[in-house]
Amino acid sequence: MTKPCHKCLLGENSDIGKHIQEYVLSIPAEEKVTDTEYQRRLDICKNCSHLLDGMCILCGCYVEVRAAKAKQHCVKSVDVW
Repeated sequence: MTKPCHKCLLGENSDIGKHIQEYVLSIPAEEKVTDTEYQRRLDICKNCSHLLDGMCILCGCYVEVRAAKAKQHCVKSVDVW
């Protein structure tokens, strides 16, 4: 049995990731960032030392959800995204 990747996003390797992705898809368009911005934010999260099992260890959010919402920002620094 292989060990789960602790630096991956949930949508990439878990059952709960499917629920997270469904939730992100259900967010109204006017409350979401563009697909390009979403991917940019996720790329930043994937390379962050605070990502653990799809969650930010600083604030406890699921990064795939936080990154999708236009009015959300990274708690590490407002300038990050």
